[in-house]
Amino acid sequence: MYRSRLGTDLSNITLDYVSSIDNDSEIALYDIIGSQAHTVMLLENKIITKNDAKKILSSLENLKNEKFDSSSGAEDIHELIESLVIKKAGMASGGKMHTARSRNDQVVLDIRMKIRDDINIICNCLLDTIEALVSVSKNHQKTIMPFYTHLQQAQAGLFSHYLLAQADVLSRDFQRLFETFERINLSPLGAGPVGGTSITIDRHSTAKMLGFDGVVENSLDATSTRDFVAEYVAMISILMTNLSRISEDFIIWSTSEFSFIELSDEFTSPSSVMPQKKNPDILELTRGKTAEIIGNLTAILTTVKGLASGYGRDLQQIKSSIWSTSKISISALVIIKSIILTMKINEKQMKKVTESSNLIALDIAEKLVQEGIPFRVTHKIAGVLVQLAHNSKKPISKLTILEIKKSVKGTKVDPKIISKIISTTNVVSSLKDRKSFGSSGYDEQKRMISDRIQKINIWRSNMTTRENKIKSSTDELQKLVNEII
Repeated sequence: MYRSRLGTDLSNITLDYVSSIDNDSEIALYDIIGSQAHTVMLLENKIITKNDAKKILSSLENLKNEKFDSSSGAEDIHELIESLVIKKAGMASGGKMHTARSRNDQVVLDIRMKIRDDINIICNCLLDTIEALVSVSKNHQKTIMPFYTHLQQAQAGLFSHYLLAQADVLSRDFQRLFETFERINLSPLGAGPVGGTSITIDRHSTAKMLGFDGVVENSLDATSTRDFVAEYVAMISILMTNLSRISEDFIIWSTSEFSFIELSDEFTSPSSVMPQKKNPDILELTRGKTAEIIGNLTAILTTVKGLASGYGRDLQQIKSSIWSTSKISISALVIIKSIILTMKINEKQMKKVTESSNLIALDIAEKLVQEGIPFRVTHKIAGVLVQLAHNSKKPISKLTILEIKKSVKGTKVDPKIISKIISTTNVVSSLKDRKSFGSSGYDEQKRMISDRIQKINIWRSNMTTRENKIKSSTDELQKLVNEII
């Protein structure tokens, strides 16, 4: 339709090359709703008649339930919808729908509406996943496990502490996306191609009807920039990277070498030839799909980095990256939440590994510090104790007084003090003694769980308020449309 005005038609090969119609199904409804708000605004400002508005709005309303044909010959969903409105309402009325609007501000409007809805969906999925982590942590406040640095056993910890750590990581993802929404929920509609329009429109009116918090003021900025898209996909890239790390933990811990957890059959698959296998395919796919989303971010940034100010058709190519990013992240969150709620925890194996690893060495060193001995001295003593235990193939608790004397050689430390500390120190006492704020000690778990539950409730309330605001605006728009029709 657009190019026919130039007196030339596109060949099928060229049309297929320039068309985005296959990707535009994601924003078809947003385009219709945005067109309705624009039409109502044109009527309210006496730019079109009520009869014209009635025909246009009626045609748009009928299109809400239509399945659009990708072989229509249209370059994009915007052209297709307008052509269908003109077909239904007639050129005399339907041809006025695009007054004081460009495809440039139209497409970015649809993208902003799509992303803001996706952010709300993802934020709710994040809260569900965070809640699942906190819920499971309640049942594992005394489940002992080893914590790692460099993938080497480092300190005794609690499984609840691990789960709360992941809840905190995802909480930051929630906060980032919640804040990103504020920059996305601004209307570009009415900015025209790049420089606005000479027709007296009311941009704030359409913004309010569509549930936006305001407008992107500068018309050039409104239509030609896609930094908000890059920000959104960047936030999702961070989120997916965090989910990928959790997935890697679960993959390692579900191996027979670790046997810390067992994944539900629903989220594993057997080998095609080895019947004993239980492969963590779903978690592996999360790692792989994370790479895909990072690729989407790279594609978007690479596209926009070399564009001059003003609209360039290159921007059409980033739409598929947005849709795929949203779809993957939503699915990944739903799946990881389900895995967390259904996996079995092998508490005995976790504790067995923890107790066999001399992880009380730091606790011994710290107890010696409390006797007034410099930490660097106690660190050296504890290191010798670990070496002696390793060489004799027994835990530190089984060292003899003669062996303990070797650890204090060159110091003035009484080996009897060390012997007494060793006899009263184990992984359980270690976790009881862990008192620092936010530590993996027993006492801190209950406090942190209670704190996270309160935060989740506040965030859910904030999400409800935000979603209700958009729904109220769009419901009011629908009411206006119905009255005009």
